[in-house]
Amino acid sequence: MKLTAIFPVLTALLITGFFCLLPPLRSCALPKRRVSESRGETRGETLAVVLVTLLYAVAAFSHLGSMSAPQSSVALREGESVTLELGSTYDLSRAMAYSVIGTGGYTIALSEDGESFADVCELEQNYIALIKWHELSLSGRARYVRLTAYGSPELGELALFGADGAALPWRTVSELTDEQGLVPAKSTFFNSSYFDEIYHARTALEHMRGMNPYEISHPPLGKLLIALGMAIWGVTPFGWRFTGTLFGVAMLPLVYAFARRLFGRGSVPVCCTLLLAADFMHFVQTRIATIDTYGVFFTLAMYYFMYRWLFPESGDSLSPAPAEGRPRDLALAGLFFGVGAACKWTCLYAGAGLGVIWALHWIFRLVREKKGALEAFGKNILFCLCFFVLVPALVYYLSYYPYGAARGLHGPGMYFKKEYLQTVLDNQGYMFRYHSGVNATHPYSSRWYQWMLDIRPILYYLDYNGTARSSFGAFTNPILCWGGLIALFVLAFCALFRREKKALFLLLGYFAQLVPWMFITRITFAYHYFPCTVFLVLVMGYVFTLMRDNLARWRIPVWGFTALAAAVFVFFYPALWGAELDTHTASLLYRWLPTWPF
Repeated sequence: MKLTAIFPVLTALLITGFFCLLPPLRSCALPKRRVSESRGETRGETLAVVLVTLLYAVAAFSHLGSMSAPQSSVALREGESVTLELGSTYDLSRAMAYSVIGTGGYTIALSEDGESFADVCELEQNYIALIKWHELSLSGRARYVRLTAYGSPELGELALFGADGAALPWRTVSELTDEQGLVPAKSTFFNSSYFDEIYHARTALEHMRGMNPYEISHPPLGKLLIALGMAIWGVTPFGWRFTGTLFGVAMLPLVYAFARRLFGRGSVPVCCTLLLAADFMHFVQTRIATIDTYGVFFTLAMYYFMYRWLFPESGDSLSPAPAEGRPRDLALAGLFFGVGAACKWTCLYAGAGLGVIWALHWIFRLVREKKGALEAFGKNILFCLCFFVLVPALVYYLSYYPYGAARGLHGPGMYFKKEYLQTVLDNQGYMFRYHSGVNATHPYSSRWYQWMLDIRPILYYLDYNGTARSSFGAFTNPILCWGGLIALFVLAFCALFRREKKALFLLLGYFAQLVPWMFITRITFAYHYFPCTVFLVLVMGYVFTLMRDNLARWRIPVWGFTALAAAVFVFFYPALWGAELDTHTASLLYRWLPTWPF
């Protein structure tokens, strides 16, 4: 048996052993919220969550991306040229160039005397080659270099290297030669854009510059959040990844608050926080400058506040009237639904799940109380129309400000102009046609049932350096993925046969994110499972609580499961942020399944 086969087999055995310790579901005590009995317990729990969050933040922000990149640039129009002079005549071997935005390219010509130039190569700057470094083979002898543009490209820096591999000094001082100290040895994910950053980080930069955006297949708010990080840290890899990583860190205390509301104080919410911190998908996906992180964060927030409204006190069952909590919790659920939808349409799936939960709540209450709840139901409908329809629509409409600014509209008055309204409406039509008509293929695409089994990750980055390689992709920690899959059946039993509403709430939250993808025929990827993985954490928390409330020595399996997930995360950590590893060793240690990209 190969070493890689031992890992999944051993993991499956440990997870099976964990679930074998569950009490009989037909007769066990159902999970209840637990209130801390001592100030010391509360302090210890808070300290543990703070420590987990800080440690995760250190891991997440470490090696996130370069905090420096060329900031000055030259934008040329079709046919325009710029000539640069070296300090002497050299034999050239290669060049490094940093592209900004604007598509097209350059014809590069060399000369020894500054009069007779010979074209030697082209630097293509297409839509997948922006805000990143490029390496070009540049053979020839020259003192002068001329770049002639085609299209409308923008270049940030150009460096030339001699036959001995050393960087050559420029005599010409310009925006293309003034930041030579920033030139890296090679282009990597650390200093350049990768995967969908070529769309989302680019669009964020275009919004900052007041330009018409290239990527309009998603609403603009997510890209504006990416731009916020760039406004703070500059147009650098660290800058465009900062906000998403910060939201990833913020998910930890949010999951803790949610778990504490679900299960009460104690070890279970801390374990849930650790499970999320140890999840591969959460770690990798929040470190890339795409909009998925924001959609997941606001989905989690909307379900948290909906739960607070449904279960205002004990959190165990729907109590007699008044059954609901504070209206502000329901209002916040609607607000976060609107903010999430303005980041990515997939939040509409989450909103539909909230609608089902809301409808079931009122069905249960109307059946139980009959006429007594009709008046409250009517008022609540009006309240929800305001905070789940009007407020989200307003947030969504206002988020298109950068589209209006790019068209010359300014100030609050733009929102009342027909041109702004038409821009918003046109984009909705485009997005619908785009997503419904996608028929592309991808070697790492996958379907929903593969996500549930963790058998088809998406490879985000791969770079070979001799016998070593640097790579990472998006997939779920197998402890959480496979354990959570079994836990779903546990919750389904409790919801159907024990009529446990907490279990039903979590199941609806999970499947609201998954079921729509079962009917979508366009290309899909493992990262579409990201919202579900957050609910898997809470699903496991439910199982932990079953053990806590029914087993005398529950801490050993609960903390053991959590520690196993954390240990697997630490084991995979080098392969999750792109450390350079020996190719054979990486495959030997990390390719647990044949379809994993190691």
